[in-house]
Amino acid sequence: MRQHAVDANTKRETNMSKQNKFAITLSVALLIGTSALADTSLDIKFAGALEFAEDGTLFVGDNYNGAIYAFDMPATGGPEQIMPSSIANIDAKIAELLGVGVHAIELNDMASHPITQDLYISVTRIGSSASRPAIIQVTQDQQISLVDLASFDFQKQGLMEFPEGETTFGVRGMGPMPPLTRDIAKGEIPLRTLAIMDMEYYEGELFVAGVAHDNFLSSLRRMPFPFDGSQGITNVEMYHITHDQYESRAPIRAMSVQEIDGKPQLVAAYTCSPIVLVPLEDIQDGAKIAANTIMDYGNGQPLDMIPFQMQDQTMLLVTNDSRSPQVIPISGLQDAKVVDHNDFERGGKLDLHPVMPYGPVGEAVMFDGMSMHMTQVGEGMLASITRDLYTGSLNLDTNPTWFPNRIHNMKAEFDFPDYAPDPTRTQ
Repeated sequence: MRQHAVDANTKRETNMSKQNKFAITLSVALLIGTSALADTSLDIKFAGALEFAEDGTLFVGDNYNGAIYAFDMPATGGPEQIMPSSIANIDAKIAELLGVGVHAIELNDMASHPITQDLYISVTRIGSSASRPAIIQVTQDQQISLVDLASFDFQKQGLMEFPEGETTFGVRGMGPMPPLTRDIAKGEIPLRTLAIMDMEYYEGELFVAGVAHDNFLSSLRRMPFPFDGSQGITNVEMYHITHDQYESRAPIRAMSVQEIDGKPQLVAAYTCSPIVLVPLEDIQDGAKIAANTIMDYGNGQPLDMIPFQMQDQTMLLVTNDSRSPQVIPISGLQDAKVVDHNDFERGGKLDLHPVMPYGPVGEAVMFDGMSMHMTQVGEGMLASITRDLYTGSLNLDTNPTWFPNRIHNMKAEFDFPDYAPDPTRTQ
């Protein structure tokens, strides 16, 4: 799951909120403790990217400490059926649970437990001088609680070649225009906030996308689980159609392992929004590889990549902070043409360029509002933390994969009180 980096000094903690008034069960605990598997202190500084293994192990990426934690969260059973649901103002409810104002939290990622189908949300609480992490659980009966991570057995894997220095992003404006205040603020964000962007568990291994070193190298890490201290680091370069250049700094933002052309490959999305394939067999320690560019949507930043089943085939739902979600059939990626600079006229390409979007991009689907984080729940449902376009509220909605929307903002023919289908004019 994709994580959202946060600058802990950009917000100030508000006064403690009033006593909880909504009907949910709350459990409060500190995120400190000692592992039962190893003599290692549980000292999470940042809860970012989340990923579950099929047995219920929860992986939590800590970009500040340069570590990945694996919490053993077994379960005996889950719900018989998952129904559509909606929790309004989920950010306000989480903030009240944590005792801070709604503007003093960041929701970084979300993942669903593969057995219970409960949702887990990684959160940053912003204080006056430092930030504190939290993991929030939302059950299928809409109970919200703060997870006591210290109550679970866990393992910890430190990241080698972690960018521990004070390197920050460069400051730039849009083209020839000078940078604005927010552009300058971006230049103060440390590089290590991109150390763990997404994680994918596959057949006993954890694949981690992010940056390594202090020289902005886009990397894929590969480590066995259970952790044994070993990991491989592969530097990744790819050709970016819209930018018309080969890029080795900006990391993969979202990814999924799929069987393509007869072998397991990472389907991976980058900012401005190329999609590449990386065969798992190429991800070897110390290797420098070129990912295979097969498509490009254009400007925008990918958020999540979610595999699901529809029409008797595997699909990928790719969300983006600037575009409607895109559904890509895996069948369309088989034998896809791999391209480089020789396949296009030179120069950058904006969205209206005749060649854009390029490749087997699938189909854009309707989505009401803006999905900040999305994950599959069960076989046929998607959960999304969604910003409502009209009210600005942040809601946690669960909807079917075939139509992942609420309809409260739409006024269609079906909504009029005297509506009835006319059988004489329809087939």
